[in-house]
Amino acid sequence: MFVKTFGWSMAISVVALVIAFLYGGPNALILCAILGVLEVSLSFDNAVVNARILEKMSDFWQKIFLTVGIVIAVLGMRVLFPLLIVGVTAKLNPVEAVNLALEKGDVHTPGSYGYLLHEAHPQIAAFGGIFLLMIFLDFMFEERDIRWLGFLEKPLAKVGKFNSAALVVGLVALVVFAQLGGAKQGQVLVSGILGMVAYFLVTGLDSLFNVEDDGDREIEPEEVEAAAAKIAGNKGAVKAVGKAAFALFLYLEVIDASFSFDGVIGAFAITSDPIIIALGLGLIGAIFVRSLTVYLVRQGTLDEYVFLDHGAHWAIGALAVILLLTISIEISEVITGLIGVVFILAALLSSIARNRRLTGEKESPDVRVSS
Repeated sequence: MFVKTFGWSMAISVVALVIAFLYGGPNALILCAILGVLEVSLSFDNAVVNARILEKMSDFWQKIFLTVGIVIAVLGMRVLFPLLIVGVTAKLNPVEAVNLALEKGDVHTPGSYGYLLHEAHPQIAAFGGIFLLMIFLDFMFEERDIRWLGFLEKPLAKVGKFNSAALVVGLVALVVFAQLGGAKQGQVLVSGILGMVAYFLVTGLDSLFNVEDDGDREIEPEEVEAAAAKIAGNKGAVKAVGKAAFALFLYLEVIDASFSFDGVIGAFAITSDPIIIALGLGLIGAIFVRSLTVYLVRQGTLDEYVFLDHGAHWAIGALAVILLLTISIEISEVITGLIGVVFILAALLSSIARNRRLTGEKESPDVRVSS
């Protein structure tokens, strides 16, 4: 199972490293490998969240995510997105943006590709940070039977009983963190609001499509809320198809984009060469994350280790705060990656301990009878 799932991503990684070596020699090969490791380390929580949503989708839409979705992740987010940001920031046409990207210069060289992308970071961080924060808040504000960090999740669930609690907290957080934007405060606010709009748009599509598919039957408010909640991470037995699956697909792509912001920006601290970035972050990192997502789905890992969902969402919350802090503060990508890994590992270990405890409770009555 492991070889079948990860074999193709390993093969593509080897190809990417060979291309990097042919393109720029040993130095390019090393940089490509470092970027691949960076992307994977930053995206463990992304893979867990993706897996929980992907398992709700039909086989057809799972394949769409693993094919069309990869093209969007690699070409769209790791190549075209930085070019678009630089083009808009510097008012360059696509050809000029590509030429600038191929020129030498790092984030400290005024007018360079990396420098311009770094300058646009506050707006990017506000959009991605608020989007991820809304995912975290909606998950934590829900009342659920299984809790991991009960001393924190119970109070958060109580807060979630207030109508529009996530919206209120998200707006307050945006206003607070926008103060870090300095001269770009207005742009940061607009970007954050757009991130919030994007979240409600893609999560609302699922509810809309599910309601429409029910024909003329009267829909109860509780059913609409349940349909919208499915996207936020609730487990569903029925596989989504058609328009509902398309809504989930869009949600997955926006999540992936939000997770990739810190990796794309952080990559320019290592190299400003767009070819190396595309090979490392895209062909190695993003595809490995896809393989990890598939592995989690096919192995039923999230059902077996029930706290992984919680760990992933706490990691998302931490990443959201970090992104918002980076509006004005430089934070190492190592810290960002380690926080996600720590939450996932802690949730995994807690899940293993829970499973052992439950197994012991089931076996203990037999032990008493035999004695």
